[in-house]
Amino acid sequence: MKKIHLLFLIIPALLLFVSCSDNDKTPEEEIPVVEDNFIRAADLSFLPEAEGAGAVYKNNGQNEAVLTTLKNSGCNTVRIRVWKNPSSIHSSLVEAKILSQRAKQAGMKVWLTVHYSDTWADPGHQAKPAEWQGLNFTELKAAVATYTTSLLNEIQPDIIQIGNEINVGLLFPDGHLINNEAQCIQLLQTASATVRSVRPQAKIMVHFAGLNGAEWFFNKMTTVDYDYIGLSYYPIWHGKNLETLSSTMNTLGQTHNKKVLLAETAYPFTLQWNDWTNNIVGLEDQLIPAYPATPEGQKNFLLEIKNRLKQSPHGLGFAYWGTEWISFRGSQATNGSSWENQALWNFENNALPAIQVFNKE
Repeated sequence: MKKIHLLFLIIPALLLFVSCSDNDKTPEEEIPVVEDNFIRAADLSFLPEAEGAGAVYKNNGQNEAVLTTLKNSGCNTVRIRVWKNPSSIHSSLVEAKILSQRAKQAGMKVWLTVHYSDTWADPGHQAKPAEWQGLNFTELKAAVATYTTSLLNEIQPDIIQIGNEINVGLLFPDGHLINNEAQCIQLLQTASATVRSVRPQAKIMVHFAGLNGAEWFFNKMTTVDYDYIGLSYYPIWHGKNLETLSSTMNTLGQTHNKKVLLAETAYPFTLQWNDWTNNIVGLEDQLIPAYPATPEGQKNFLLEIKNRLKQSPHGLGFAYWGTEWISFRGSQATNGSSWENQALWNFENNALPAIQVFNKE
């Protein structure tokens, strides 16, 4: 009987010891949770239009949704453009909201690119929305604040880009950076203050297309409250020297104490075509010699871009532009895709090896 009583005393003590040893682990003994903060984004702004036209995307020869392929490959952010009052539903707030919801459901962040125009905004085109044409400057700032608020409430982005490729400003002529610098800065300050007020957790990006002139531009932005420096880099327009890309990112990041995002980049997997629309890139002399226009050349270019960003103390990530812009209107289209040979799906609509660069490594 004494042995039995002794066992009853020993067993609870052992259980207590085991329980305490599990619960009393020091932080060093716990498995750390590694945050995935490096942005690996795909601009999918054409996706609703392509799907609406019946485009079917594949992976390894099997039909697979674009968001599924990208998510499984490691893509963690979807970049979406939005126009104020476009001529169709495409790039509208309604379409952008639906696409943003799909991205969130897939477990990805949303990066909203606000053009502050009814159509494409770029260094040479920054037309005010038709609805805003008759406004004085005070009214224009109020319109920017109201519109930005509606976008934030409807879409709730993780990153918001206040203007697209605003090398010489936005909302011309009022916000022209050279002709009306003070007003340009005030418009950006208005947009920024709205974001901070309505959705303070969102990160604000200011976007410059290219490398030449970027230092001048961001020196003008010192009184604007923003988080990320955004650059575009396409070899056809911005030079073939990747060392210049790295040095520009590092100089800007150090000078302004900001993280740098490569907001747009792309590269061809072929110089051939799949519809009767002229492609932007189609000649050998438009390429970087080390990266031929092949599936592996495209992959290696994007891998080099990714590695340079990761090696930079200021690099935060990249977005691939025209990711899904295949020739979805058909092989005879003269108004099809000028980017079909730079998409990340080939002419059989099958995912290309460059998709693998979205991985965490």
